Amino acid sequence: MLSGDLVAMTASLAGGGALVLASATLFTVLKWNGGLYLVYLGVKLFRSAPGTQIGNLEEPARASTMKVFGRSVAVTALNPKSIVFFIAFVPQFVTPAAPLPPPFSILTTTFVGLAGLNAVVYALLGGSMRRRIAKAYVLPLLGSVGGAALVCMGIAAAAAGRST
Repeated sequence: MLSGDLVAMTASLAGGGALVLASATLFTVLKWNGGLYLVYLGVKLFRSAPGTQIGNLEEPARASTMKVFGRSVAVTALNPKSIVFFIAFVPQFVTPAAPLPPPFSILTTTFVGLAGLNAVVYALLGGSMRRRIAKAYVLPLLGSVGGAALVCMGIAAAAAGRST
């Protein structure tokens, strides 16, 4: 996740965010693809909700470390929310006449450090909540609500206009 944040922030600071802002066509393509992807994920989650189970709580499922790492980097780096955040947030802390590397380095280090702390807190909370959400009715309910929320967000993202 931290690597994905680092990739997204670096790409945004290197001009990716400005490119999205400058190109109405690129913005529209990203908006529709992002919206459709959220709808796809929501439908997939909603449909899988009735059969959702945690499995054996004593023996967690094993997955390839590199596969998990690669997926988390891709999902985080390609998250349009991050790029929009950096486009809106970073210019407030940059003086155009001053050299860019120092503020970019400080912003990147601060953001990635706080994102890492956030991930650790989520991991600790997730571990402590595992037994509570393993109940037969909780996971299907969370899957249904989460799926519906993703579909709604996908529709909202696709319908959103460009702010000027």
